[in-house]
Amino acid sequence: MEGQTLSSAMGTNEAFSGFSRLSIAMVLTDPNQDDNPIVYVNDAFERTTGYSSAVAVGRNCRFLQGEKTDKRDVDRIRAALEAKREVSVDIVNYRANGTPFFNRLIIAPILGDDGEPVFFFGIQKELTETDRGADNRISGDNLTVVQNLVQRDLAMILTNLREPAANDEMSTRRELEALPRRLETLQLVYEEMRLTGGADGLGKIDLGTLIGRVSSAIAHDDGRAGIRFVQNVERAEITLDHATRISMIVSETLHNAFTHAFSLQDEGRIELRVSNLSGGGVRIMVSDDGEGLPAGMAWPSEKHAGGRLVRGLLNGLDATLNVVRGAAGTVVLLDVPVNL
Repeated sequence: MEGQTLSSAMGTNEAFSGFSRLSIAMVLTDPNQDDNPIVYVNDAFERTTGYSSAVAVGRNCRFLQGEKTDKRDVDRIRAALEAKREVSVDIVNYRANGTPFFNRLIIAPILGDDGEPVFFFGIQKELTETDRGADNRISGDNLTVVQNLVQRDLAMILTNLREPAANDEMSTRRELEALPRRLETLQLVYEEMRLTGGADGLGKIDLGTLIGRVSSAIAHDDGRAGIRFVQNVERAEITLDHATRISMIVSETLHNAFTHAFSLQDEGRIELRVSNLSGGGVRIMVSDDGEGLPAGMAWPSEKHAGGRLVRGLLNGLDATLNVVRGAAGTVVLLDVPVNL
């Protein structure tokens, strides 16, 4: 996003305004499993189709097809998946109650280092007669803006999660179980961009507000009685790409603290601070007074999906990450330089 023009920044923000307002559904499928099943759907998918995540996950997307679905549209999708390429199609799908609806669907592969699809990502939006008109913003270029940005961010996340060696069933299952948290963090980034409109019109948003929302969501989902969470965040304007990466790192770090720092303790404290450095840049600190890292254990570690993800995210930041074993617990410090 750095260096983009004002008009392109405004176009992106308009697209994501539509993304939020019109509830564009997001779907992720895994072509490395038999029959390319769904592994993730967002809330908008559930609202649009009437199918819950529990019902949709594990099934191929064809269950959305019905009597009025044009076989030619289905064939286009199948051919694109087999060719590992992007496809856009307007197709008749069916809700859980049996009623048909017209759906604009974009599917794109998320490729691994070997050029093979790790996942297929789909966004879909129910179309009305107005949407199908030439003047509707979300029906054309804006939906593609959404798809391109989300596809980029998903590729950044998902390719870093893959085990360099062979994946076993257990590690793959753990990755899939963590997907909703990671994808919801992405959606918080996009929502914050929509709400702020870009702090300076060039795609910058307030990191402090965003990190506050991300951390509150993690504390709500992962917190438990006896573990107190406190945060102190300062305002810091930052580019969208940096904000995305930092938010994901904070999400992984906080999740790790809530999940592992107090396995043998009934009470504890986790603190998050976001502060501006006097010499420029931002410091993010996540600390706990839990059991601390076991002797000889390094974090982030290439042995674990979360560690690989954090390392991959750091590669796109000119940042410094330090992990300190305190008198009690662990302190994680992330310093991001001034050129935000």
